[in-house]
Amino acid sequence: MAKSKNAPTFEEALRRIEEIVKSLDDGTAELDRSLELYEEGIGLVRLCSTMLDNAEKKIKILQSGEDGELVEKDFDNE
Repeated sequence: MAKSKNAPTFEEALRRIEEIVKSLDDGTAELDRSLELYEEGIGLVRLCSTMLDNAEKKIKILQSGEDGELVEKDFDNE
């Protein structure tokens, strides 16, 4: 999945989530603003989750084959 020009990187999204959590934790925002922040945060969490899922699919593990050669296998998290 290609990242669109406006989509944040994983690290940018994570930093923004941290900012949102701090803003919500301080409790000074009005209800409407808190809901906006919450919705933004949920969207960023979903984006990060998708990015992690895509990264996991790309991970390959090199293992020694029967003849001593290295073989590439798909990542299996189980």
